[in-house]
Amino acid sequence: MKLKNSFHPYAMVTILFWSLAYVFTRLTLESFSPFSLGFLRYFIASCTLFFIAVFLKLKPPHTKDLPWFLAAGCMGFFLYMIAFNQGQAVVTAATGSIVIATVPVITALLARFVYHEQLNGMQWVAMLLEFFGVAVLTLMNHTVSLNRGVLWLLLAALALSVYNLLQRKLTQTYTALQTSTYSIFFGTLLLSVFAPTGMDKLSQAPSIHILYLVILGVCSSAIAYVSWAKAFSKAPKTSQVSNYMFVTPFLTSILGFLLGGEIPDLATFLGGCIIMLGVLMFHLGGHTDAKKRTSSK
Repeated sequence: MKLKNSFHPYAMVTILFWSLAYVFTRLTLESFSPFSLGFLRYFIASCTLFFIAVFLKLKPPHTKDLPWFLAAGCMGFFLYMIAFNQGQAVVTAATGSIVIATVPVITALLARFVYHEQLNGMQWVAMLLEFFGVAVLTLMNHTVSLNRGVLWLLLAALALSVYNLLQRKLTQTYTALQTSTYSIFFGTLLLSVFAPTGMDKLSQAPSIHILYLVILGVCSSAIAYVSWAKAFSKAPKTSQVSNYMFVTPFLTSILGFLLGGEIPDLATFLGGCIIMLGVLMFHLGGHTDAKKRTSSK
């Protein structure tokens, strides 16, 4: 696969910025509440994409497709953020990481029924290996908690998985920029219920936290989601893109060390190696399928 036709660079850019978001979010939450931060982050992303849309004279979506963009905004931003924050408030960080790590699995299962996408045995084994790697990374030195927060996190994982499928659908008709821009616009509109609190917190926040907030809005939201949609538009299967989400906990640990001085422990290295082995297996399985299809023609 030629690099210009590959989805891998776009998926990797997104995962890098999403991993960075976990680090900056932890720092920024010293000045903002989770809900006010959610609104401000996507408000900045919407403003960034609005100026880009005006500059590039981006065409608006067809009226018949507005419900799909509304659904994407609701699932990927509004419902996901509320469910995730509610869950994380009553469970450990390790538990949250484990539950959200089910997103690639849920996405693959939904894509099988909705888009009739098939994964081979090697790819399913690779996903189980990646999930095990996340478990090692997050649970080796931590504890798991089971309470109603897990149900909220499962709802968050389901919402994000549905968002992935909606992005797959929309990128078949619209460009990645259109798909992400209008999805984020609708998501921000729904999140505007938290605008009053957000603006109040913003006026009291130190300049360094405002800088982190801008990075979250521009890089970890606007750029990351456009790149994510671009990956879906180029990938043969939805699961090939969503599978990259398994890398996020490991990369977040590395960035936490580089930016926040958080020293990685044995669990980070061991879990990270297992995750990367699983990612390699998953994509090798995809190449094997592609060769079989080519040879059978």
